[in-house]
Amino acid sequence: MIKRSAVMLLVAASLSVLTAPARAETVRLKNGNIITGEVLADKAEFVAVDLGYTILEIPRDQVASIEQDTAESAEQAEQAEQKTLYMTARLKRRTVRELVATFGEGLVKVQTPKAVGSGFFINEDGYAITNAHVIQGETQISVTLFVKEGESFTRRTVKDVEIVAVNPVVDLALLKIERPQDVELTPLYFGEMDRVKTGQPVFAIGNPFGFERSVSEGIVSHQARRAERMLLIQTTAPINPGNSGGPLLNMRGEVIGVTNMKLGVYSEGMGFAVPINYVKDFLKFREAYAYDKDNPNTGYQYLEPPHMPEEGAEQDEASIQPDESTQPDESTQPDESTQPDESTQPEEPLGREEPEETQ
Repeated sequence: MIKRSAVMLLVAASLSVLTAPARAETVRLKNGNIITGEVLADKAEFVAVDLGYTILEIPRDQVASIEQDTAESAEQAEQAEQKTLYMTARLKRRTVRELVATFGEGLVKVQTPKAVGSGFFINEDGYAITNAHVIQGETQISVTLFVKEGESFTRRTVKDVEIVAVNPVVDLALLKIERPQDVELTPLYFGEMDRVKTGQPVFAIGNPFGFERSVSEGIVSHQARRAERMLLIQTTAPINPGNSGGPLLNMRGEVIGVTNMKLGVYSEGMGFAVPINYVKDFLKFREAYAYDKDNPNTGYQYLEPPHMPEEGAEQDEASIQPDESTQPDESTQPDESTQPDESTQPEEPLGREEPEETQ
């Protein structure tokens, strides 16, 4: 019976390659075979896969993993993944509690001598995303991992942190750590900005005020709120100092933004996040923002030039004002209090009588 099941799975794996849609899941079996199709159900007993001509139920104990697949070959997908550094997947909708249990280890705490922020892994090679303002002007950076051991988490601090790229304009930074040999990193998957809608439930994970691994929940208030230089996702999920650099996720566990600020000190429900499409472009063109420790200007944001006065009456009026530097010192001016009072001066006679000439 076992041999027959294996033969049927092998035949199904061969036929599914010919009939699978352009975008579907890849089911990797423990015996090395691959089945491509749309996963209709993923249960404890079996996985149901639509092959196009039939629905195949695969015993769950024979499934090694389920991955998103495209028309590209596995080799091409792997090369593209390595080039872009991040991963994407069509994940299942779950509760916040389940998603935190699955992806919570992907969060890290980013710490410098002057600031504490958050970040998250984007692949298993130790690359992590955070905000540029968290590490702005700093070189002594440490990253704290939260490793799950049983029902609790232990902290593992890594001080060998490399700054790979920084873009202060969009407030993003790319870090890389040397992964401890006994730790398996949990990367987070990127979502699609096109799927972000107003009113959509979201949640954030971070370290606000140093309270590690804090979870806050809310909705998308606006998917494209205009800021000074870019568009931001506005959310009601509470965002506080220390959340900066952490992920904003949807109910599938996909990262849709990087939390970076809140509006005002006393405002509530006015959090903002850098949209995921900015993150993708930052990673794609990371060489343009590469950090060079020997260049003191790398990663720094230049101040804007002073505002020039507009042409018009105000400028003309200002131009005719006397230069204070050319004015005489008031200390050298005679004291008006020492001047004689004009009221006490003898009045000049209105006329003088000339003496009459004598004959």
